[in-house]
Amino acid sequence: MAISYKDSGVDVERGYKAVELMKKHVQSTFDGNVLGDIGSFGGFYSIAGEKMRQPVLVAGTDGVGTKLKYAFLANKHDTIGIDAVAMCVNDIVCQGAKPLFFLDYFATGKLSPETVATVVSGIAEGCRLSGCALIGGETAEMPGFYPDGEYDLAGFAVGIVDKEDVINGRDIRPGDALVGIASSGIHSNGYSLVRRLFGDSANSHDLDRYDDRLKDKVLNVLLTPTKIYVKSVLRLISEVKVKGIAHITGGGFIENIPRIFPEGVGCAIDKSAYPVPEIFKIMQEKSGADDGQFYNTFNMGIGMVFCVAEKDAEKTIAVLEAAGEKAYRIGETVAGKGVSLR
Repeated sequence: MAISYKDSGVDVERGYKAVELMKKHVQSTFDGNVLGDIGSFGGFYSIAGEKMRQPVLVAGTDGVGTKLKYAFLANKHDTIGIDAVAMCVNDIVCQGAKPLFFLDYFATGKLSPETVATVVSGIAEGCRLSGCALIGGETAEMPGFYPDGEYDLAGFAVGIVDKEDVINGRDIRPGDALVGIASSGIHSNGYSLVRRLFGDSANSHDLDRYDDRLKDKVLNVLLTPTKIYVKSVLRLISEVKVKGIAHITGGGFIENIPRIFPEGVGCAIDKSAYPVPEIFKIMQEKSGADDGQFYNTFNMGIGMVFCVAEKDAEKTIAVLEAAGEKAYRIGETVAGKGVSLR
């Protein structure tokens, strides 16, 4: 008796159904530069209309990480795709690049067409929020590789910037101002520690209960998607000379802010300059860890940091607030190395 691919656990019919269900979400992100439709071996995107002297492509890739465990627990899959997009496009916009297109990778043990379509609806929403097109992806059914009902999700984004407009931190000097904009919460980093503190089962620490300090259910707060800053950043760099931009992801303030500094430059951060969201306070109480450890793990309420000349600090805050962000002067650059918290 012949053994079929379906007998081994891979049902191509489920894959066909998934493509049909996700098609409307994918197409909702298309702009005039997208050539073709989903289903080809490659995605096509034209840059012929970009009016740049020396166009440079900027690429970034990332995954959602173990935050996915909470999506599985809540059976909520419509926002986790926003995280996948955000982690990529927020990175490339730090170089001044405008995101052009995005591709996703979804892998699971047994494909649920409805689940993957729901995830892709979130990816499409993230693409719309960042102004880029979802031009392709991969859905992999891998029997026995993932537990039932679980999946992994990663993404890849490409943006464009004129070479003369690349933001790389080379002009940063001691005495420059640091402006931060508020995060939407934990975003998508540090969830191995989050899960250690809150657990990831239905009975763990009352995840489904309403918390008076959080003004919401704990699980809802843990699943809040990463904020996408692209449109606000592009507006800012069109009006202000921005010297450097840091996306505050894994490694928190301590690791990410110095990545934009040239040799001999560090910074001083005023922790009292902005309100730290309650979720971070609760986690720090649970862990007993000091500030240094938490500012080296989480964004602590600041999703992105901009370095500008001191004279441009007030205008930077005004432009960001006009774009709908909560912006704060959180510190300044100093001679030295690394980050000091005060």
